[in-house]
Amino acid sequence: PSFGFLFDIDGVLVRGKTPIPAARTAFRKLVNSQGQFLVPVVFVTNAGNCLRQEKADQLSHLLGVPISQDQVMMSHSPLRMFKRYHEKCVLVSGQGPLLDIAQDLGFCQPITIDTLREKRPLLDAVDHDRRPNVLVSVDFCFKPLSVVLFGEPVRWETSLQLIIDVLLTSGYPGNPYEQENYPHIPVLACNMDLMWVAEAQSPRFGHGTFMVCLENIYKKITGKELKYEALMGKPSRLTYQYAEHLIRAQALQRSWEQPIQTLYAVGDNLMTDVYGANLWENELASAAAARCRSVLVCTGVYNPHTEVPLDTRDSITETVFHGHRDFRFDPALVEPDHIVPDVDAAVDLVFQLENFAP
Repeated sequence: PSFGFLFDIDGVLVRGKTPIPAARTAFRKLVNSQGQFLVPVVFVTNAGNCLRQEKADQLSHLLGVPISQDQVMMSHSPLRMFKRYHEKCVLVSGQGPLLDIAQDLGFCQPITIDTLREKRPLLDAVDHDRRPNVLVSVDFCFKPLSVVLFGEPVRWETSLQLIIDVLLTSGYPGNPYEQENYPHIPVLACNMDLMWVAEAQSPRFGHGTFMVCLENIYKKITGKELKYEALMGKPSRLTYQYAEHLIRAQALQRSWEQPIQTLYAVGDNLMTDVYGANLWENELASAAAARCRSVLVCTGVYNPHTEVPLDTRDSITETVFHGHRDFRFDPALVEPDHIVPDVDAAVDLVFQLENFAP
């Protein structure tokens, strides 16, 4: 094969924990009788609340074909490359086994919001029932030197408060705020999705919504913009570079000698899947060996009855552009190469375009 697939998961293969029926049908066409893939496949998800192996196990069960962790790319996977932060103490925010995830990525001294809250109980004051009855002095020797946002947390008010505390005290939460310390300590964020789809009829808040809250609180307090050292997860360039690396590694492992010329990014979200594929194609095509084509399915966030304004001077507001603050809006970047009903139709289309007969 001279092509490969980058599959989104939520809205393409599942809705919440419910499989989309077309997914199993599609993947039966992608493997041989021994369960080996006929083309390189990488699952590129903006989820970040579990280890790659756990996601691979879920997908194997869901799709009925064996998936290895090397085929799975979580939103946080590129953090493996940020080795200059691995030895330092980092504050991590999100859900799931955060310490396991952070350590698997190479971080040696991660500390969670919950641990920080236990060590500095006076900082979390919104919920009156969670305020400490007895004030106890707790030794706390950690000094977070950076903040890693893995995904949306559960108690937003607690995470927002403690992250702001760390940023405004240069890693000494509990100290008075020092607004002259700007720029603040580094913030690395995974997954910028404003919304995602589960079983509910309407999209649900994603990590991008939490980031909007954090950015606006920081600016309201300081008058300055919250800055990110790195943004990863779709639609960031980092994510597509890393995904291409995984595709090529698969082809090499299978001794497929024909160069991979085209990647097909199959997703359900104009602002992440399509935007990211087009951005990567436009800005990195000279540096990358592969073209990237976007295939939009109608089983998730995308609503074929909602149009994006064609004139950027007209009503381009946050309510229209669901992408992150640091990404520009360009109607061309949210124009998919192909629109199909579901993932099964996407596989059929690509096989037809590539004249590929398994």
